[in-house]
Amino acid sequence: MRALSRRTPANAAQVRSVMMSTTQTQTKREGNISDSFVSLSGDARPPLPQRFLDLKKTLIRGHEDRVIKGWNRLLAELKRENETIAREGPKIIPTLNFHNLDADLTRLRDELKKRGVAVIRAVVPEDEARSFKGDIEEYVRRNPHTKAFPPDDPQVYELYWSSPQLRARAHPNLLRVQTEFMKLWHKSDPESVVSISQPLTYADRLRIRQPGDAAFALGPHIDGGSVERWELEGYGRGGVYNKVFEGSWEEFDPWDVSTRVSAVMDNYNGLGACSMFRMFQGWLSMSTTSPFEGTLMVNPAVKLSTAYVLLRPFFRPVKGPDHISPDAYLASDNWEFAGSDMTSELQGATPGHGQELNNALHPHLDLDNTMVHVPSIKPGDFVVWHCDTIHAVDKVHKGTSDSSVLYIPICPVTELNAKYLVRQREAFLNGTPGPDFPGGRGEADHVNRPLEADLRSYADAEGQRAFGFEKLVTTKADTVGSKKVTSLANEILGF
Repeated sequence: MRALSRRTPANAAQVRSVMMSTTQTQTKREGNISDSFVSLSGDARPPLPQRFLDLKKTLIRGHEDRVIKGWNRLLAELKRENETIAREGPKIIPTLNFHNLDADLTRLRDELKKRGVAVIRAVVPEDEARSFKGDIEEYVRRNPHTKAFPPDDPQVYELYWSSPQLRARAHPNLLRVQTEFMKLWHKSDPESVVSISQPLTYADRLRIRQPGDAAFALGPHIDGGSVERWELEGYGRGGVYNKVFEGSWEEFDPWDVSTRVSAVMDNYNGLGACSMFRMFQGWLSMSTTSPFEGTLMVNPAVKLSTAYVLLRPFFRPVKGPDHISPDAYLASDNWEFAGSDMTSELQGATPGHGQELNNALHPHLDLDNTMVHVPSIKPGDFVVWHCDTIHAVDKVHKGTSDSSVLYIPICPVTELNAKYLVRQREAFLNGTPGPDFPGGRGEADHVNRPLEADLRSYADAEGQRAFGFEKLVTTKADTVGSKKVTSLANEILGF
């Protein structure tokens, strides 16, 4: 960035006025992670307005018969896959080793795309990752006003700019993994204005969950919006799920990045609602954690579960679960197209909040048996899951030591992401939360908050590009669309 000094934070103040002329500052109210989910916030969930019923009718108009047939095929396939997932448990999740990354990616490519989740071992050296937690705890000790959830027994901290977070996001090994995993995606349109040859950084929170905690009991959910998945001016802008709504869910490709470029994931400015396109969500572990010890759970059937969530609002049971056996309740002949009795309901979707799921609303997913733990994790392991993946955390941390992670997703270069990166860069310079997150002063007054010079000392050129502090570059393999968006992103970033 032309105006930024490499070593003098004072010069960053000169840049703020330039960035402020083209970007918004942090405008969201203060809050914490509970504001992102109805189940954590305790808020009432009002019925969706009439326009969502109109939307549902529009989505399937003219191919209702194909949708019904597709639904029945989906229920049959889900039943088979659910049995496999329940039987295999955590071992169904593909596991790679950073030191054998290329070979493991080749060997496990098909399974990775089917499951939508992976564990990559030893991305950061164990001692280094373990030290991150100690440094964060010291940072919090020096700054006791740090916000967290729950306030009286912190488990998830409203921290975005601590030294360990910056060092982890800029770590060359992690950047390499991010770059390689983006290659699991493809372009149905080679001219799509997206580059998957270099990642951009998204500044998220961190978790240090203590043994016995039951407050951070975040159940099955999907991030990246909720009602937006059905909205024409949401994911519909790219036609992400068109094949599903046409009754041809088998043709839906969750790995087609071309459809995602123009999708809008946050139409309601929710606290924590993600407006940057994250191909994968992820976290870097700072602790040793096993199943039932406050760790991650996933539904490792990304295509099937996505299709089911999207089609569920168009169908209803003929007889309720209190009147027939569980198997009879789930049988396809007990579920009918809602037709003229259709309502505005999009099960588990609330504007401005994440998409939530449960057994009552989504019975065919068999969540009690198909939400499986990730395998045992060590410090330095990196866990990633596709942006459509249903995930949750243990309801109760039954372990004897903390379960600690740094949330770090994988984001490509798009126009939308570059615009977000400008605002995020400004937030870093100010010490305030990223644009997607609850507002306030954040870490602006924190003792020992890293400044620009510190970031540059942690990050090599690739890391500084990821943060928006150096000009993005193209590669020989880049398509015309990739080169176009890289040039556009550099212009947006001020280079």
